[in-house]
Amino acid sequence: MDKNKLWKWITLFALTGMSVWMVADLGVTWGLDLQGGSSFTIQVDEADVRQKLVEGDETVSSVDALKVADVKKKVQETQQIAVEIIRNRIDGLGTAEPEIYPQGNDRIVVRLPGVDPETRADAKAQISRDAVLSFKLVHNDSAQWVAEVFGAGQMPPGFKMGGQDGAGIFLVRDREAMADEELDRAFFKRLRRFGDKPADFMLMEDRHKDNSKIYRPEFIERRRQMGGDRVQNASVMPDPMTGLPTISLEFDAEGRNEFGRVTEENVNRRLAVILDDKLYSAPNINEAIYGNASISGSFSNAEARKLANVLKAGALPGRVKIVEERTVAPTLGHDSISSGIKAIVIGGVAVLLFMGIYYLIPGMIANFSLIFVLLLLPIGMVVSSGFLGAATGSLQGGGISLPTLTLYGIAGIVLTVGMAVDANVLTFERMREEWAVGKSVSGAINAGYNKAFSTILDANITTLLTAIILFWQGSGPIRGFAVTLSAGIIVSMFIVLVITRLGFNTLADNGMLKSIKMLSIPGLKNANFNFLGSRKIAGVISLLIIIGSWGVFFKKGDANFGVDFKGGSVITFEFDQKQDIEVVRAALGEAGFPTAGIAYQSDVSGGEVLELKISDSGEDAEPALQAIKALDGGYVDVKNDSVGSQIGSELKRKGLLAIIWSLVGIIIYISIRFEFAFACGAITALAHDVLITVGIFCALGNELSMPIIAALLTIVGYSVNDTIVVFDRIREDLKLEKGKSYQEIANLSINQTLSRTLLTSVTTLLTVIMLLFFGGGAVQDFALALTIGILVGTYSSVFVATPVVLLWHKEKKVQ
Repeated sequence: MDKNKLWKWITLFALTGMSVWMVADLGVTWGLDLQGGSSFTIQVDEADVRQKLVEGDETVSSVDALKVADVKKKVQETQQIAVEIIRNRIDGLGTAEPEIYPQGNDRIVVRLPGVDPETRADAKAQISRDAVLSFKLVHNDSAQWVAEVFGAGQMPPGFKMGGQDGAGIFLVRDREAMADEELDRAFFKRLRRFGDKPADFMLMEDRHKDNSKIYRPEFIERRRQMGGDRVQNASVMPDPMTGLPTISLEFDAEGRNEFGRVTEENVNRRLAVILDDKLYSAPNINEAIYGNASISGSFSNAEARKLANVLKAGALPGRVKIVEERTVAPTLGHDSISSGIKAIVIGGVAVLLFMGIYYLIPGMIANFSLIFVLLLLPIGMVVSSGFLGAATGSLQGGGISLPTLTLYGIAGIVLTVGMAVDANVLTFERMREEWAVGKSVSGAINAGYNKAFSTILDANITTLLTAIILFWQGSGPIRGFAVTLSAGIIVSMFIVLVITRLGFNTLADNGMLKSIKMLSIPGLKNANFNFLGSRKIAGVISLLIIIGSWGVFFKKGDANFGVDFKGGSVITFEFDQKQDIEVVRAALGEAGFPTAGIAYQSDVSGGEVLELKISDSGEDAEPALQAIKALDGGYVDVKNDSVGSQIGSELKRKGLLAIIWSLVGIIIYISIRFEFAFACGAITALAHDVLITVGIFCALGNELSMPIIAALLTIVGYSVNDTIVVFDRIREDLKLEKGKSYQEIANLSINQTLSRTLLTSVTTLLTVIMLLFFGGGAVQDFALALTIGILVGTYSSVFVATPVVLLWHKEKKVQ
């Protein structure tokens, strides 16, 4: 064996070992839908909202003067904004995949994967630190009042006089008097009224010349000049003078103008930068600043990164507090999970058996490659999440970790395995063609890989480009899907194009592969079907299906959308004897609520309740209530709350932007690699597949939910991949077949790739259909949407994408 091949084998096994070690050392974090996790109920602090209204309005003299309606409106506004801010703060990279949605008029439910103490403590810290940023002015009489207060011998609790230097009086902590009290938000809030002055007393942490920690007292005006809601970005930068970490704040356009106004109106005064009631700095305003700001203070690099992360996610317009903690069971239910795992195993074995039987020795090599794709996925996820996070500015440090694996991740893996199988099928079919014209084993192997390379590259690059854009513009679960898909594409391309080829060449060079034998589909060896002759009929059929299914969609209206989209009700039940979740699901299905969310939850004291989430509310929820109460075990409803959409306005906006930019990226890439006509064909086929999938899925009586979004993202990737394969063959045949019309060449290309198209669809459907038949609940809905999408995607690559291309090249002869 030559050194080049040896190093490839060494690289493969080294990467495999590293990937296995990552899983063993870091562990796999399963998502809420698969494992369950921690649940927090957060309430907007109405007292703090009242205080913020007073601080921001000069016409209001006190909290008592506020109107009740104004306070309620502000509380609801704070709740809606906080949903998106907390999601961005907890899931900055997009791989934790929490569930976050509003409940009632002033509460927010946050659910995170994992129930270990460290996960729970980190979550509470991220949620509780509301990062309310305020810019106020140091009172003009601050220095005089500080001298009066401390000259009279008054001292804030827990502090004592430290001395005086060029910057004025400073204090130090009195450890004996202060005991173990922490300088937290509550402490600084209590400290504000010290000194009995018409301003807030605050302490600014500093360093003495001997590097000891000191505190400088200041009196700060109570009126807020500017909030932190205009902060667009935050990053950690070293101070050019001291080298200590500072947090650079970047405002949006309106924020820069507002900051400029504040500084212009207060030249020669000191601006106080306050975060969570703590005074961080109070620099002198020398001139108007129509730019950015910075926060300096006595904190470490790690603290600065965490602070920058919460500031970048956005400052809450009011404080929130955790009022309830629970442990939540898997949202998919143990029955759906166990049946889903069973279906995936059966489907996976079916794919391996099919490849081994149909492609014989090449099929066995392909099976080993698929196993290595799965083994290398963990390291691929770490690399892709790190790269995507750094490229988009979402990475805030914190070490290496594996992304949380949810149904979105499984969707990405299903698409990854499908594309890996497709790449092998493409190569094997090319090898078959080269062997049939009389080439040697080695010649057929190399020619097959060389000719399949451009097709595999274009298909994978297009899908990878889509994944990158989805991560860049998306958020939450969309980003999680993008990470998994990116990892799968990188790993599968390496395995299929490098390692699988290495396996073939090793066998051929050692005389262990004497011929290239494979089975074939009867009737397709020299297929010559006139597919494009039926393109008008196919077009009419597609239009009728779209119009008919979407007519039903619009007639159903809101009934098409589940609780994830439109909100609904969450009903909590107590019980004497717990019933299996399969029993509960069956009862709700008979009552007309087959898509209801069901989960058992435990509070910190160990008490357990059943939570039912349904998209209908009010009197319509009564059948669900009665169905649960009719169960054995004494189920009694104890709480009924309205909940908002889990897919909030910001998530919808980012999701729409992600899709739009993905389409633009696909158009640009295909236009460069092929031509604009092909790009239009691909986009038309993609829109066709999504429209028909959604239309048929909802016409069958199903609701759109988060798992269905995962299925649609998978269908988009599958559709683009399938279409590119046909287009690549057309591009190749255009160079070889002269004197024929575009329609003749396109028909020839479709027939040449027909066996590959059918085989890829069959292998992908093997796993998906197993999920459809053996899965339950959301897994079954997910599989149904995928099944429809794969069948429609196979159809569209022939009868939609290519006919659109022909509109640009009607009866032209290829010269």
